[in-house]
Amino acid sequence: MKYQVTNMQGAAAGEIELNDSIFAVPMNEPVVHQVIVAQLANQRQGTQMAKGRSDVSGGGKKIYRQKGTGRARHHSNRAPQFTHGGVVFAPTPRSYSQSVLRKVRRLAMKCALSSKVTDQNLVVLESLSVEAPKTKEMAKILSAIGAEKKTLMVLPAKDEIIYRVSNNIQGLKLAFVNTINVYDIMNADKLVVVKDAVAQIEEVYA
Repeated sequence: MKYQVTNMQGAAAGEIELNDSIFAVPMNEPVVHQVIVAQLANQRQGTQMAKGRSDVSGGGKKIYRQKGTGRARHHSNRAPQFTHGGVVFAPTPRSYSQSVLRKVRRLAMKCALSSKVTDQNLVVLESLSVEAPKTKEMAKILSAIGAEKKTLMVLPAKDEIIYRVSNNIQGLKLAFVNTINVYDIMNADKLVVVKDAVAQIEEVYA
């Protein structure tokens, strides 16, 4: 499949041939959903904790006798209905991690990349550089290529200057081929991939 390459001024700069096995895969929503849910679950720390009735200090003595008071029967003033009592069904530390098969993760990635091609939300950038290390230079490039909203930009290699000029641009996220994920791709309105990074993506996922 041939796809248009865009330069930093937003004009056409030739074509690139994309691998159909990566960029022309039919959308499989259940697979993409499963991978995104697992990814978000794996980001949870699972360290939330509250003290239950057995964890609260005090309350070892029966607060009043069982019979003859006309009041409800209680043993401890650390029961959940009392002030300073324990929490009902208190959360405890746990792991929310989910495992997904490698083949499923790869299929979800291909579906996510293909969806951007289908929706014409993929921009293959011929090259990326700035004349001066200023945020407005990067903003000018994004405006020219029509990527002013939520944008995921995939770089072929680490570039300190590009990182510096991108830090203060709201909605712009930088990534490398080995750090892109299904959630970030699907969450972005535009996927901008530098031309050299396309070959790296095809090498990994072909």
